[in-house]
Amino acid sequence: MGTLNWDDLRIFLELARTGSLSAAARALRISHATVGRRVAALEEGLGRSLVDRRADGYSLTADGEAVFALADGMDERALAILRQVSSQAGLTGTVRLTTTQALADRFLMPRLGPFRVRHPGIDLEVTVDNRSLSLARREADVAIRLARPQRGDLIARRLATMGYGLVAAAGAPDTVIGYDEALADLPEAVWLARHMAGRRVAFRSNSLQTQLAAAKAGFGVALLPSWLTAGEPDLVPVPCDAPPLEREVWLVLHPDLRDVPRVRAVIEHLVALFTAEFATDTAPER
Repeated sequence: MGTLNWDDLRIFLELARTGSLSAAARALRISHATVGRRVAALEEGLGRSLVDRRADGYSLTADGEAVFALADGMDERALAILRQVSSQAGLTGTVRLTTTQALADRFLMPRLGPFRVRHPGIDLEVTVDNRSLSLARREADVAIRLARPQRGDLIARRLATMGYGLVAAAGAPDTVIGYDEALADLPEAVWLARHMAGRRVAFRSNSLQTQLAAAKAGFGVALLPSWLTAGEPDLVPVPCDAPPLEREVWLVLHPDLRDVPRVRAVIEHLVALFTAEFATDTAPER
């Protein structure tokens, strides 16, 4: 009979899902060396090879497939236990929030001071990531996303509808500041391709803040959220006959966290921030 360490099994599950050491390490917030070491320890304990190590990533062996089939979901059930226990912790502890770089740096951080004063026992951990981190696997407790979630078992609340506009520095050329090819399916990139077709793309970036800086530097016309460009004296609106772009902002959380006091406090503060900024009614939770 082999031995089984739960932490090793949990790390193996993440590696099996992601297929790479670096992706598993990011999700678990540990080093990729630790992922490799713990999976090797699990294999040694069970006396079985669970993964094939290849140049392009990792794949499961037949034994690995069997272990994954039996263990899949165990980590989510274990986290459900932790969420149930943490609901009794009151207004203390850590809340993990994930959102985009621009929303984190330019919108949330300047407005989180009053929350810290009101709830000194709550620690915030903000992860800046454009990926949809897994709430079920507790990669985050609360997510702010620019799309309605597809999973029906998550609680979602529309926070706001963001309007976008074209802006440029005075005297800037008639060129476009756009997104890199990896983000060609992004609604902003699709809008630019449709309504700014034929214009040379003089600058590309996957970062809104970098695009903002490029617009201020005179690279051309940028399509940016109105809240981001408000108060920027170096930029002027660029007229356009096309229908304006709008994107919804959604707050998403796992149902088990709905009544956890510290999570509830963060949610209430976020709802108040977006309501005050965008002056729009938020949709009810579902």
